[in-house]
Amino acid sequence: MVGDIGHYTDMASQILQTHTDHEIVALGGLIPTELQATLKRVQTISLSPNQHSNITVSVQTDDLIRKVSKLDLLLDFYPSPSSSTWMSTSVAKVGTRYDVKIQSKTSEGEECSHGGVDVKGEMRSKTHNGAVVYGEVEDHRDGTYTITLTPQTAGPHQLLITMDGQHVQNSPNNLDVRSTEEYHGQFYFPYSISIKGDVLYVAEGGNRRVLKLTSSGKFLHKFGQQGSGQGQFNRPWGVIIDSNNKLIVSDYNNHRIQIFNEDGGWLLTIVGNGSGNHSIQSPCGLALDPQGNIHVAACGSNTIKVFTKEGVYVRMYGDPNHPSGIAIDDEGYSLVSEWDSNCLSIYDPEGNNIHTMGNLKNPCGTALDSRDGSVFIANWDDDTVLKYCV
Repeated sequence: MVGDIGHYTDMASQILQTHTDHEIVALGGLIPTELQATLKRVQTISLSPNQHSNITVSVQTDDLIRKVSKLDLLLDFYPSPSSSTWMSTSVAKVGTRYDVKIQSKTSEGEECSHGGVDVKGEMRSKTHNGAVVYGEVEDHRDGTYTITLTPQTAGPHQLLITMDGQHVQNSPNNLDVRSTEEYHGQFYFPYSISIKGDVLYVAEGGNRRVLKLTSSGKFLHKFGQQGSGQGQFNRPWGVIIDSNNKLIVSDYNNHRIQIFNEDGGWLLTIVGNGSGNHSIQSPCGLALDPQGNIHVAACGSNTIKVFTKEGVYVRMYGDPNHPSGIAIDDEGYSLVSEWDSNCLSIYDPEGNNIHTMGNLKNPCGTALDSRDGSVFIANWDDDTVLKYCV
C-alpha cells in the first residue's frame, strides 16, 4: 500500500516539474481512480499496534505518514501566479522590520488550511553589488505564512516571494528603501495635523509617533513609539500646540492625553481609561478654547470633556454620536463632527447644542479658518473635504 501511494506521489511530482499550470489542471485525470480506494484503505488502518486473538499486528507508520502528507500537499496545492495573496508595499526604511503575510491557495482558488509549502522571501538590492537580505519564514500550519525582513541598505530593491520555487502574485515587487534620516512625505495613517508658524506636527497613528516638519515638508524631528509608557503611543490621533509651544496629543487606544514640549519631551499625562467624569475613553480630536482649556472628543463615551492645561477635569458637555473631530472659534463656540450621525453639531460656550448640519458622510475632522470663519470638514466615506461659510 505504501508503495502504491509512493507511485502516485512520484507521478504527481513529475507532472508538477515538467508541465505548465494549465497542463497540470488538464492532466489531473492521470492520477488513477484507484488512488481514492487506496486512501480509503489507509483511513481504516489504525496507526498504532492492535491486539486480536493473541496475534500482534504492527504497522510501520513513518514512511506511510510521510507519503500521505506529501500526497495531500501535492493534490491540494500547486504553486501558480495566483496561488497566494499578500500585501505588497513600495516604500521601506533601513533598519525597520517588515512582516509579509502570505495566504496559500488551492488550484481552485480556495484558501489552504495546512502548511508545509517551501516559502522563501528576500530583498535584493539593485545597487550595493546586489546585496540580499533573506527573510525568516514562519509556517503557521494553517495555510498562512509570515516572512520577516529587515532592509540594511538604502536604495532601490526588489522584494521576491516564492512558494516551492515559483513566484507568487506581485513578485518580484519594486521596493524603495530609504535611510532613517530621509523624509519623503510618506505617512502611515496620519490622523491629524497642527500648524504653528513654519512648523507642522503630524500625529501618525499607524507608526505610533508624531512628526515635526517644516511647511515645505522637510523632516525636523520625530518622537514616540508603540507602547503604554511615558512618551509612547497606541495610535496617536489628535495633536494641537498651545500658546506656550506645548504639544497636546490624544492617545486613542491608551485612553489618555499626553503633553510634550515642542521637541517631544514628555511633560504630563492626563487621566486614563476607567470610570467617572475624569476618565477619557478613546480620545480623538482636540481643541483649545479661549481660556486655554483642552476640549477632548471622547468618542468612546460620546461626550466632549474639558480639562485645564494642568490636567484638572473641568466639565463635560454634549451627547455627540462618536465625536471624531472638534474645532473652537475665538468666541468659544465648538464645532464637533459626529462620525456615526453623519453631521456637524455646534455648541455655544456653555455647552448647549444650538445647531446641527447633516448630510455628511462619516465626518472625521473639523477645522476653522480664523480669517473668515469658514469651516472645513473631512468626509471619510466619500474622500472629500467640504467648505462651509458660517
